[in-house]
Amino acid sequence: MKKLVSLLFHRAILVAFSMLLQLAILLVAMFKFGNYFVYFYWSSVVLSLAVVIWIVSSKSDAGYKIAWIIPILLFPFFGGLIYLLFGGNRLSRRTQKRMEGMKRRMFQTLQSDFQAGRLCHLGADAVNQAYYLERMAYCPVYGNTEAEYFRLGELCFPRMLEELRRARQYIFLEYFIIAEGKMWNEILQILAEKAAAGVDVRVIYDDVGCIFTLPRNYDTALEEMGIKCCVFNRFVPILSTRLNNRSHRKLCVIDGQTGFTGGINLADEYINEKEKYGHWKDSAIMLRGDAVWSMTVMFLTMWEYNRGVRENHEKFRPDTVPRKPVQNSGYIQPYTDNPLDDEPVSETVYLNLITKAERYVYITTPYLIIADTMRNALCNAAKSGVDVRIMTPGIPDKTTVFELTRAHYEPLLEAGVKIYEYAPGFLHAKNFAVDDHYATIGSINLDYRSLFLHFENGVWLCGCPQIMEIKEDFLSTIPSCRQITLSSCVELPVYHRILRSILRIFAPLL
Repeated sequence: MKKLVSLLFHRAILVAFSMLLQLAILLVAMFKFGNYFVYFYWSSVVLSLAVVIWIVSSKSDAGYKIAWIIPILLFPFFGGLIYLLFGGNRLSRRTQKRMEGMKRRMFQTLQSDFQAGRLCHLGADAVNQAYYLERMAYCPVYGNTEAEYFRLGELCFPRMLEELRRARQYIFLEYFIIAEGKMWNEILQILAEKAAAGVDVRVIYDDVGCIFTLPRNYDTALEEMGIKCCVFNRFVPILSTRLNNRSHRKLCVIDGQTGFTGGINLADEYINEKEKYGHWKDSAIMLRGDAVWSMTVMFLTMWEYNRGVRENHEKFRPDTVPRKPVQNSGYIQPYTDNPLDDEPVSETVYLNLITKAERYVYITTPYLIIADTMRNALCNAAKSGVDVRIMTPGIPDKTTVFELTRAHYEPLLEAGVKIYEYAPGFLHAKNFAVDDHYATIGSINLDYRSLFLHFENGVWLCGCPQIMEIKEDFLSTIPSCRQITLSSCVELPVYHRILRSILRIFAPLL
C-alpha cells in the first residue's frame, strides 16, 4: 500500500496529471463555446495549413517534417495546435540570449587553441573534420593527450574512483542519469569528502533523466553537503516544447587534467551491479592532458547557462607548467552539440566518418533510428565495398523503440550492411571505428533525439592507439552476437512489416 501511495504521488505522475488536466480544460473550452465551433474549426484548419507551410520551409530534417505533416493534415482540427505545443525547437528571447552567450563563451575561451592545420600530414579528411568542429562547435583538436579506453562500465568505474580521490582543485560532473545505489553512493562519498576539504565540487543532472531515480529537490540535499548542483531543464507541468530538449551529456572532469566520457551514466546497471536488461555492455574513455581543457569549458558554459552566472574560466585552467610530452598519442578532439542552433554537429561527424571510409566502418549503438540521409550514406558505403557493420542490443530497454530499430534493418541488409544483435543483453555503447585511422565515442545515439533534440558530447580520435582497441572490442564481441539475415526480415508476416513501415514514418516523434 505504501508503494502504491508513493507511486501515485510521484512527481512524474503529478506532472502527467497536470498536463492532461490542461489539455482537458482546453478541449472543454473549445466545446463550451459550441455556437462558435464552426469559426473555431476553420480557424484551426487555417492554423494547421500555416503550420505545414512553416514546417516545409524550416531547416528541420526531412523525416522529422514528414512525421509531423502527416498527422497535421489527417487531423487539421488539432494538428497545428499540437505542433505549436510540442513540435520544433522554438526559443524564448531570454533563452535565445543565454544560448548565444553559451556559444560565445566557448569561442572566446577556446579560439586560441584552434589548430586544425596541424593535422595536414594526416591528409585532407582529417584536417577538414577537425576544422569543421572548430568552426561550428568551437571545439579545438589537441595533441599531447593520453587516452584509456574501457570496453565495459565496470572497468571504468574503479579508475573513475581513483581519479576522483586525486582531485585537488575541482570536480565537475554532468550526467543524464544519476541513480542512488552502489555506483553513485561511492562517488557521492568522495564528492562530500572533497567538498569538505575545500575542493570545488559541482554536479549537473537532467531532471527528466533522473525523474524516477532521484528524490524531488535532490539538488538541495547535495547543496547542504557542500556540493554545488544544477538541475537541467526542470520538468514542470506546463505544455511546452522545452520538454524536448534534454542534457544527455556525460562528463566527469577533474582539475582540468583528467576527463571521462562515453555512454556510461552514474547508475548500477551501467557497471552490471544490477541486472536490468541482461548484461549491460557500455563503453567509456578517459583523457589525460591538453584535450581535457575543452571538456572543462564545456561544463563551465553549461553551468553558466543553468545558473545565469559568468565564471572566470581562466581560474580553472590547469597549471601551464610543461608536462612530459605524450608520445604517439595521435590527436583528440572533444566536441559538444547544441540542438538549438540549427547545426547538426553530431550527425555531420557521423556522416563524415561513413562517407570518407575506404575499408571499414564498425558501429555500436543502442538505437538505430536513422533519417534517410544517414541510411543512404551507410548503404552507399556498403555498396561501394566498404565493410559496414552495425551492432545493436539483443535485449531491449524499450520494446517499441527496439521494434523501430529493427524496422531499419531490411534496406541496410539489402545494401550489404552486416547487422549483429548483442545476445547477452543491452548494448548501450555509442562507438564508431573507421579504417584504423578514426573513431568517435561519447553520448550520441543514432536516433532523432540525440541527433536533433538533445545536448550531447563526444570525442573524435585521429591516429590514436585507442582506435584499434575500439575496433578489437567490436570484433571480439561479435561471437556473443546473433547475426541478422535479410531472409529473417523478409519472412516476417505482412502485418508485422506494415507495422514497421508505419513506425519508420513516425520515428522522429518517438
